Amino acid sequence: MGFWRAVVAWTGLVLSPLLFFGWSMTGDPAHWPFGLRFIVPIAALAALTGVLRRRPFVALGMLLLITAAFEVTFHPNDAEQFALHSDVRTIQTVALDVAVGYIAATRRRWVSITTAVLVLCAQWATAAGFPLSPNDLNDLTVQDALAMLAAWFIGNSVRQRRVFAEARLAETAREAAQAERLRIARELHDLIAHSIGVIAMQAGMGRRVIDTQPSEARQALAVIEETGRETLAALRRTLGTLRRTDPDAEGVPLAPSSGLAGLTQLAERSRAGGLHIGLHTEVPAALPADLDLAAYRIVQESLTNVTRHAHATRCDVRVTTEADSLRIEVTDNGRGGPIGAGGHGVAGMRERVGLLGGEFTAGPRPDGGFRVAATIPLPAPAPAPVAAPSTAGGSR
Repeated sequence: MGFWRAVVAWTGLVLSPLLFFGWSMTGDPAHWPFGLRFIVPIAALAALTGVLRRRPFVALGMLLLITAAFEVTFHPNDAEQFALHSDVRTIQTVALDVAVGYIAATRRRWVSITTAVLVLCAQWATAAGFPLSPNDLNDLTVQDALAMLAAWFIGNSVRQRRVFAEARLAETAREAAQAERLRIARELHDLIAHSIGVIAMQAGMGRRVIDTQPSEARQALAVIEETGRETLAALRRTLGTLRRTDPDAEGVPLAPSSGLAGLTQLAERSRAGGLHIGLHTEVPAALPADLDLAAYRIVQESLTNVTRHAHATRCDVRVTTEADSLRIEVTDNGRGGPIGAGGHGVAGMRERVGLLGGEFTAGPRPDGGFRVAATIPLPAPAPAPVAAPSTAGGSR
């Protein structure tokens, strides 16, 4: 699509002067029917619209060239030709003002001001060098200046609104990232609290039975080691990026949050709302707790967005592992469309995946609907612990 738009734009740049001068130099356009008398030059100048959006200064240069060439080549001889010349000059002035307004809307302020001043001087020079009446310059000086000023102010206002909207969008993204970091911090707190609770319980049990049941004590130590390794890995992957505190963290339950094991229940809740869910999961049983939680949250947020915004009837969820990565894909057959600026869901998912060193994409599908995809690297398996050498039969 982009290639053909470029072809149309540059074709319009070539055809515009040919069409305009073919109209002005063929026959006597002043005596043509009213429609052809004005439609042809307007269409010739409108053909530059595509180039104006891509290369505004190229389009502006072509407009100035057409204006200057028309003044040099068109020589009115009667009242109708003088009237046509005046009308065409007005059409060209409007086209130049539109081009300056577009530049003011898309370029820096000093660039647009300089362009407006230069174009206005060119219009005054045309009125002075090719007057259609004795008072032509005096009549057009104020009119051209006011028209140019209005065009520049409109374009500059559009630019300011766009800059403000971009700033608001960036601020919204920052707020979403901060909120997501705080939520992850709370969930990490849950994970650590649960792990420490397990470690404390196993250590207490091992201390009580170490003399009477050594095998039970060894098993408790093994659980403590495994839990400690998992918790330390989660801390290394996540905690270093979470430096902020959350004033609303009080009262958060210490029980661990749901993981991929809760996807079936999550899908059932969505099915109860009328959405057909296709669920396919192929993940190892011993997935790290933080990755397990992140995958669940991504699917949960995706299903929430589908339910609220997509107007879909079907949604397919795939959570699989490939080589050393966990892959999550959620697709629906809804209306698709661009990502909204007001929501935090997609920004939060992107932040969560980024904290785990993964890749995240979200957007409309070419064949309709919406797709959320995430790839999160899996940690390398920890090496097996080396058994301590036996001290039986040692030196006396």
